[in-house]
Amino acid sequence: MFYAEKNRLTFKYDAETLWIESWGENALRVRATKHHEMPDTNWALQEVDFVNPIIEIEEEQAAITNGNIKAIVSVRGKITIYNSSGKLLLEEFSRNRKDLRDPKCSALEVEAREFKPIIGGDYHLTMRLESIDKNEKIYGMGQYQQPYLDLKGLDLELAQRNSQASVPFAVSSIGYGLLWNNPAIGRAVLGKNIMSFEAYSTKALDYWIVAGNTPAEIEESYAKATGTVPMMPEYGLGFWQCKLRYQTQEELLEVAREYRRRNLPIDLIVIDYFHWPRQGDWRFDSTYWPDPDSMIRELKELNIELMVSIWPTVDTRSENYQEMLEKGLLVRTDRGIRIAMDFQGNVTHIDTTNPEARKYIWSKVKSNYYNKGIRVFWLDEAEPEYTVYDFDNYRYHLGPNLAIGNIYPLDYAKAFYDGMVAEGQNDVVNLLRCAWAGSQKYGALVWSGDIPSSWHSLKNQLVAGLNMGLAGITWWTTDIGGFFGGNPDDEEFRELFVRWFEWGTFCPVMRLHGDRLPTQPQYGTTGGATCLSGAPNEVWSYGETVYDICKRHMQIREDLRSYTRSLMEQAHLKGSPIMRTLFYEFPLDPKCWEIENQYMYGPKYLVAPVLNPKETKKLVYFPSGCRWQTFEGDQVYEGGIFADVPCPLNTIPVFEKIH
Repeated sequence: MFYAEKNRLTFKYDAETLWIESWGENALRVRATKHHEMPDTNWALQEVDFVNPIIEIEEEQAAITNGNIKAIVSVRGKITIYNSSGKLLLEEFSRNRKDLRDPKCSALEVEAREFKPIIGGDYHLTMRLESIDKNEKIYGMGQYQQPYLDLKGLDLELAQRNSQASVPFAVSSIGYGLLWNNPAIGRAVLGKNIMSFEAYSTKALDYWIVAGNTPAEIEESYAKATGTVPMMPEYGLGFWQCKLRYQTQEELLEVAREYRRRNLPIDLIVIDYFHWPRQGDWRFDSTYWPDPDSMIRELKELNIELMVSIWPTVDTRSENYQEMLEKGLLVRTDRGIRIAMDFQGNVTHIDTTNPEARKYIWSKVKSNYYNKGIRVFWLDEAEPEYTVYDFDNYRYHLGPNLAIGNIYPLDYAKAFYDGMVAEGQNDVVNLLRCAWAGSQKYGALVWSGDIPSSWHSLKNQLVAGLNMGLAGITWWTTDIGGFFGGNPDDEEFRELFVRWFEWGTFCPVMRLHGDRLPTQPQYGTTGGATCLSGAPNEVWSYGETVYDICKRHMQIREDLRSYTRSLMEQAHLKGSPIMRTLFYEFPLDPKCWEIENQYMYGPKYLVAPVLNPKETKKLVYFPSGCRWQTFEGDQVYEGGIFADVPCPLNTIPVFEKIH
């Protein structure tokens, strides 16, 4: 049976209720459930201006049209979606005999919307879609440690892990964007015969789809539906210095002073983890940080912003553990001992899905950091990380991890964003190791986690950053040089470091970090002393040749400040990625849909990172419709051609678009 109510088309058959409604311009939200009522949670979506669609109900089918998108529902509930020119965008994969007029009716008995009951009342949900174009390419979906920009043919886990961020918004080359609006742990298979999305425990199917003529049009519509980043503060535009880890107040200050003595451009320096007595104390350990107020004052005088690491982990020995346990503010386990990690102690996590827990952690941070003048935080362990990722064993305030777990990093960002905005700060940016759809509106700058220092890893980060941008996470960065390992005295690692540093110059945020070798001797015996520091990781730690290259690229970043600021404004106002795939800027050039090792830094600069050792010449494609001038201005290339360009160690191939 079909019904029309305001902006919603409703279909009911047996126990299932299906809703399709307008949700922004040229977009539809599709929901279905076999519960007695539809859940009212919007998850990643925010309320948008009312759009009045056209709803047509006939005997054998019904349709809803919203601008450039139209969904048709058959008499037995099968959905097909078209754009305004009649091009098929999406068709459910249904193989059954419920509708013998369907040319794809079949004895296979495979449902397009399969609700498989599980004990307790929820369902294991599978949504199946036809793969309607063998040449379709799919992008976005978040951050995965794999080398492919085009995700078609891949099998993706919809779950948060250290260095993996499930942000389930897909951009298709055939002209649609699809948000899987469900924070359940699950799986997406983007196959060439069938595409499927699974939620391992849920009450309803929920997705949002938009039609667009260009990737930019799709991306901007998605930003209106899920939000955009705040305006990046000035200290987010330049160079950030970080390492694992500065162990004392004086060590950190001496590094900051040295940057200024050398007249190197630097915007921010970072105090990493275990500057606290115990995980969950959320305060400076006075043994190693005896006078944070004077430290912060000196950094302000040096015009260097301070970022401080905050972990959501709570050690059973923490001064706050018992209070948080009594108030129900901690993540629970359904089986076994209530320990989620055994890193530097037996720890669990604060439950960020609990509004009271969000208020609690912010109250501690406000008292011990924010009130001292610290305005930017490193929200590490944001997945959250478990020693064993038994997703079915953890339970949150909002529900079982299996049903809602992917939303944890969004609520972690929200805890700090809400607290900082309440204090009058609007230019909120906090560094997080994970995200979900919508995290961007809470000032989440996501970095790619604990990744190896290798050429293989470098290649993975390039496509991770580009796909994160297309998934709506416009603020993204990486550990320059990688995180695990790398000896600053090793010539082979120095080459990798240089190439990573050059690329980092043209990332949304330029941030140096890593756990370098050899590990330093333990300093002290109390608090976090047993969490050892890595080798020096400042730009002068890699020898004079590397230092000169770093110094040059830090100045390039500084010279780009006004341009980078304009990109941050576009991200804030429209949701435009900072790092953009070639096809984002040149959708009519077929070659730009094939190139996976180049990108645009905004609309102006073509960047071709060096991703292999000993490479001194690189094949670069120059998009058609314009000409391209080398960054140094000494050579011009015509558009629409490939050319070998030189890339000596001190140069990353970058070209400016000219007309």
